Amino acid sequence: MSYKVLIADDEKEIRNLLRLYLENDGFKVSEVSTGAEVAGAIDSFKPDIVLLDVMMPGKDGIHVLKDIREVSNIPVMIISARTADAERILGLNVGADDYICKPFNPLEVVARVKSNLRRFYALGGGEEHAEKITCGSLVLDTEKCLLLKDGKPLELTSVEYKIMELLMKQPGKVFTKQQIYEYAWGDDFFVADNNIMVAISKLRTKLDEDPSRYIKTLRGLGYRLEA
Repeated sequence: MSYKVLIADDEKEIRNLLRLYLENDGFKVSEVSTGAEVAGAIDSFKPDIVLLDVMMPGKDGIHVLKDIREVSNIPVMIISARTADAERILGLNVGADDYICKPFNPLEVVARVKSNLRRFYALGGGEEHAEKITCGSLVLDTEKCLLLKDGKPLELTSVEYKIMELLMKQPGKVFTKQQIYEYAWGDDFFVADNNIMVAISKLRTKLDEDPSRYIKTLRGLGYRLEA
């Protein structure tokens, strides 16, 4: 399968560089130069992942990312010259799946694109495994990569989606933090326990006003989804 990558960056040199390395690795690539063009490109090109610059004319990347997260949990990687920790944290909190600082090694970008695609699509969420998993009022549509509660889609990041996919496949089973990390983040980057706790906390908030209704914590063991 040839994955499609949308590049959104106002610097033509950056777009050309990324296109060269991505196409050499077998990806199909489309590109836009402004934030205002991203929504239309997603609708027409239907990318599997978006590489998004922050500082673009008109609508900046953070606002574009917020717009994307209102309708989709497609993987989004921010590539930005803003390197401060506060900027990186903001991007990740808004819903980015990865954050790469400029200047970058294009080979690393390609490697991270593959990593994000692998954990989002290849580990059970792709078309080859398309199905709907139901647990009470929750329905996971693995073809569209959407989680619905009472028929209404919930806005999830790709990490949150992968956590729910793992838990919903075997409701009632206890998964350790290490198992959740390996499934949701992949084995390419270290993720501290706190990151898993934050992701679970955000999921609980999105699922229900009662934070313990769906996802249960078994102290010292891990987490399970109530059957």
